[in-house]
Amino acid sequence: MFGGNELRTVPDCLFHSRHLACKTPYGAVPAGQAVVFSAYPKRERGTDYVTLWVEEDGCEPQEFPMRWYGLAGARDRYCAEFRPDHPGLYWYYFTLNTPDGPRYASRGYGGRCEILDAPGDKYQLTVFDPAYVPPRWFGEGISYNIFPDRFCRDKMPVLPEGEGVGPRVLHENWDDIPVYRPDENGEILNNDFFGGSLRGVINKLDYLESLHVRTIYFNPIFQAYSNHRYDTGDYKRIDPLLGNEADFKELCAKAKKRGMRVILDGVFNHTGYDSRYFNARGRYEGLGAHQSKESPYYSWFDFQEWPDKYGSWWGIYTLPQVNELDESYVDYIIENEDSVIRRWLRLGASGWRLDVADELPDAFIARLNAAAKREKPDAVVIGEVWEDASNKVAYSERRKYFQGGELDSVMNYPLRDAILGFLNGGTAEHFAETMECLRENYPRDVFYNLMNVIGTHDTARALTLLGVAEEEWRMDRDGRAQYALPPERLESAKRRLMLAAAIQFTMPGSPTIYYGDEAGRQGFEDPFNRRTYPWGAEDRDLLAFYRKLCALRADSETLASGELRFLHSSGALLQYERASDHSRLLVLVNRGHRVERTYVETVYAVDMLTGEEFDHADSRGVRVSVPPETAYILRCFGTP
Repeated sequence: MFGGNELRTVPDCLFHSRHLACKTPYGAVPAGQAVVFSAYPKRERGTDYVTLWVEEDGCEPQEFPMRWYGLAGARDRYCAEFRPDHPGLYWYYFTLNTPDGPRYASRGYGGRCEILDAPGDKYQLTVFDPAYVPPRWFGEGISYNIFPDRFCRDKMPVLPEGEGVGPRVLHENWDDIPVYRPDENGEILNNDFFGGSLRGVINKLDYLESLHVRTIYFNPIFQAYSNHRYDTGDYKRIDPLLGNEADFKELCAKAKKRGMRVILDGVFNHTGYDSRYFNARGRYEGLGAHQSKESPYYSWFDFQEWPDKYGSWWGIYTLPQVNELDESYVDYIIENEDSVIRRWLRLGASGWRLDVADELPDAFIARLNAAAKREKPDAVVIGEVWEDASNKVAYSERRKYFQGGELDSVMNYPLRDAILGFLNGGTAEHFAETMECLRENYPRDVFYNLMNVIGTHDTARALTLLGVAEEEWRMDRDGRAQYALPPERLESAKRRLMLAAAIQFTMPGSPTIYYGDEAGRQGFEDPFNRRTYPWGAEDRDLLAFYRKLCALRADSETLASGELRFLHSSGALLQYERASDHSRLLVLVNRGHRVERTYVETVYAVDMLTGEEFDHADSRGVRVSVPPETAYILRCFGTP
């Protein structure tokens, strides 16, 4: 059951969750899979009994006595098997009977255990449904995130007319700063538009193809009062300033011919104050919930005192929250033949990104996923979750995103935070640990399917974050609106952004470009991070670097699906390997200001970004000197 007594490697601690000699298989496991745990107390300590304790989330722990299984060097080997029979989140730890009394082996840093006198942190074991396999096409390709109003317009915008159209301000100048000052009532209305359109995106498909984009992810495109359109006015109508249904179908069809897919943003936790469903300003035909309790949409909303006291997202009155499990709402969004989910998949979309997924009930997400798969079996469902989504707790409930039938992917904000933290002075060790925690906790198919972001519409531009001085964050909004990095810091920030992109494009998952990042767009928080794409004024150096990275990523099966292994990373030098049956790539990133030297276990290597060759090998391999603020992606040949 546990294999032979001869172990090729023995851990240097009692237990290490990422060491295959201690836990097999690695990381998350399918239900029904036997998991073998091995603990290695030092023989000289006189431990005579080891127990494995496993508890399903929220349940009492189960006891699994571990059997002595021989010697492993100077250590004893104790083994036990646990076979979870259904998906869930499980926690485990060990107790030891020693001459000094009972001891607890709990989770320490980096997967190593800590021997304590009292219970400590427990190890996590994610168990998923083996019958559910997420569509992998998303993680295999490059994604491009478009904020629809600000990417490209095909003509000067004209104010639309008709049902549901509220007052709008149109910018004639594409390079204007978005309106950011409050109006006379102290509100920032977000109702200024630049006229980006679906036809504008169609006109730029050549550009997206030049970046080897395989997925176009749109922020909301449905009719709404605001320019961000997260206050949905009508889920079944394209915003008239963006175009119409025919434009959407044409975009999807032309993208498909180029091997691209389209993912839409689904905002299902709340609607707009100014919407067909709430209709507080009366701009839509028919009765909205704010107008009458006889409205067909009345049951969708949580009124404490009708009509003006109701639940809203983060207390923002323009975003009235919905009761997601109201059957009328579920039918409209998910279940019926012409539901929102099914309708737009049928018209050409390939998946949905769910806004504020942690505020949607598990049952709602599961039904949405099932409906999407019924309509299009390879449709992908991606959640907006900012933390480790495998153990996320929201509103006092443990979420079940990855246990099967809910989310196929999430936005990889932990990767973004780790990249920016590392490049702004953090350690390579911390970056590696952050990623290893995710790799251990996420099912492999999910980890290789993540939306790997650096910038989004909710974050300051990466270039700004990598160059701004600490005191400049204290500028008022007028200062931040006009701010641009001074030339000397801009050059440093560009070098750092190139390092960030090199990491982003070489990690498992879909590297996702926030429109304009590749062109050098700067900006602080909303709305400055949502300025227009600078057509004709792109930073040519950055764009050329992104094109090179995109070509490398698109042509590499190893980067799409190869194994990830972190090597010795310390301080300013990050080192990891991506390996497949066909090739081995070594990524070296030096974020520091002095040369970092390391050995690469190979006889010959070539940098895939510059063509530089490394062939002076000795018994330890090739010695590589990594210049300051430089990334190498080395193709390795042979072993020393």
